[in-house]
Amino acid sequence: MVYGLRYYYRLLGMNKKAIALPSLKRDTKLPVILNRSELKELFSAPTLLKQRVVLALIYSAGLRGQEVINLKLSDVDFERMTIHIRQSKYKKDRIVPLSPTMAVGLKKYLRAENPHIWLFNGKAPGSKYSTRGLSWVMRENLKKTSITKEVNLHSLRHSYATHLLEEGLNIVTLKELLGHAEITTTMIYLHVAQCQHVKPHSPLDTLYGKATT
Repeated sequence: MVYGLRYYYRLLGMNKKAIALPSLKRDTKLPVILNRSELKELFSAPTLLKQRVVLALIYSAGLRGQEVINLKLSDVDFERMTIHIRQSKYKKDRIVPLSPTMAVGLKKYLRAENPHIWLFNGKAPGSKYSTRGLSWVMRENLKKTSITKEVNLHSLRHSYATHLLEEGLNIVTLKELLGHAEITTTMIYLHVAQCQHVKPHSPLDTLYGKATT
């Protein structure tokens, strides 16, 4: 009814009435996350190195699907141990820590695949991975696990945020790592985790224990 009336008022040129109508609020649902055992099972499921690396990278840095496919080789700095995410949601750049554990896997992947320009190339020459392809990778490898939760690719980002809060990272730092415009968006993770103050890091490092070089 709200949307119908809004459209009707606009047809009549009564835009002020249309604006005054109440906005519709979506149901607030807590994010579904994967626990540490489930993440280990998921990351060991793919037979292809590229699939293992891309799933682990999304979790290790809390990336959106669109962010990971837009990563270029030059965006990963192994010396400074950072990942530069460019012009993501809200047209903002941000830099997140590169996990030492993830760096080992990435270097192995780069030696094996030798990608050009894009960190994860698509099938066509010069193309990049698609978000549809990423979702397929997540969906197909979930089938190989015992995981029964209703999760998707974005659940890896939810898990990243929740695990960092559980490991003591403060929510203000987490907001910056996730690239949220408002702190209220980040605060939903407080419903599933507690926060303390620790140095920013990747939860992938503690997933497998001490990072190796």
